[in-house]
Amino acid sequence: MLVVDESCSSWALELQESCDMPSIRMHVLIGDATPKFRNNQSVLRMDYIRRSWQGPPTADPLLAPKGIAIICFTSGTTGKPKGVAISHTALIVQSLAKLAIVGYTEEDVYLHTAPLCHIGGISSCMAMLMAGGCHVVLPKFCPKSSIQAIEQHNVTSLITVPTMIADLISYISSRSSSWEGGTRVSKILNGGGSLSVELLSNAIHVFPHAKIVSAYGMTECCSSLTFITLPNPNCEKSRILTSDNHNLKSDHIYQQPGGVCVGKAAPHVEIRISTNDQASSFSPSIGKILTRGLHVMIGYWKDTSGNLLHSNENGWLDTGDIGWLDENGNLWLIGREKGLIKSGGENVYPEEVEAILAQHPGISNVAVVGIPDIRLSEKVVACISMRESWHWLDEISGHSPGQNELSSKLLQKFCRQMNLTGFKIPKKFFWWKKSFPLTTTGKLKRDDVRQEVISNMQIALSKL
Repeated sequence: MLVVDESCSSWALELQESCDMPSIRMHVLIGDATPKFRNNQSVLRMDYIRRSWQGPPTADPLLAPKGIAIICFTSGTTGKPKGVAISHTALIVQSLAKLAIVGYTEEDVYLHTAPLCHIGGISSCMAMLMAGGCHVVLPKFCPKSSIQAIEQHNVTSLITVPTMIADLISYISSRSSSWEGGTRVSKILNGGGSLSVELLSNAIHVFPHAKIVSAYGMTECCSSLTFITLPNPNCEKSRILTSDNHNLKSDHIYQQPGGVCVGKAAPHVEIRISTNDQASSFSPSIGKILTRGLHVMIGYWKDTSGNLLHSNENGWLDTGDIGWLDENGNLWLIGREKGLIKSGGENVYPEEVEAILAQHPGISNVAVVGIPDIRLSEKVVACISMRESWHWLDEISGHSPGQNELSSKLLQKFCRQMNLTGFKIPKKFFWWKKSFPLTTTGKLKRDDVRQEVISNMQIALSKL
């Protein structure tokens, strides 16, 4: 069965006539369509479905709590997207967690900013269906249409990734008319990466009455593993966790050399840290983040490797992330195991370095990668995007740095001032003059950045 709306009806007709997908025996049409598609005998209209469902059910529903409910594809940041088989129970458990923590109710008007092909959009949609709230659906995310929908429908809740909320803020700042819709928004769930101090501050300015909750998770876990309610960085009384367990002012935010605090585990979610038992100067120990519970996937669709769970002992799933748990049960995320840079025999997690550099007032965005190096095996390299009115200083010129100027030496000095360990400080910086490559869910395509840096370095060497 394929469900389409009027905007996709012609595409669905072409698909049906091509016979490329013989498994599709029925189409469900939402809205209007071309007469050719509308009169097709294999097409069901929504008005017909509504009429046929009136009255008592003719049969008892079939229950399969451990069976596959959906197959949702990953974003493909580390390779080809994989189909993740998720059970009915996993969807229910995840939806209940969002109801409990985010606080969706029947009074909410929920804006679908996230696509329903993504696990974040699916799980939040399910949670709102359970709550009985109102749904406002967009064909696709667009800052202009999203802002118009918030104002027109009195939207109270939405979910975002950092790039989405940055685009919303940018659009609101650029338009001439006043903005009042933000006062009605009371709940924002952020996923797909942490919010910088500046972005969080601007979000609170645009949505002054919103509780902003950030979630850490993955498709293989039916969305969110942990949640944290973000504090207001504009409030002097706001206190926030840092990696040394001190309560510092909010301008020091939760991004520290010890990682990013992503909060406590959701209800019915188990989390533990797996280490290789090697001596570590950091206490508690840093290791692989494992999770177990009803939220974990059944497996990858049509995977023949037998490697459905990377850590299958006693049902624990290896998330592929590295982190640690503090004494209060908060999870601190350091980075992806696959993104690990081996430099001079030491481990460097790009996300840790990025979190430090992102706090520099002249940097708007940053990506850290490891580049092959004869001496160090891999060299830490940072690609930065600068804010307007900031300029890159070519150190070869011998010109002394002035105000609003950046250079490799200045940024290395900044890293030392922020207490970043010496071997983690980038050996080279690149001024990135375009947008970083991202997936459809706003995640950095780190491999693409790495390949472009290597290519540019090879071109530069060939000209010597």
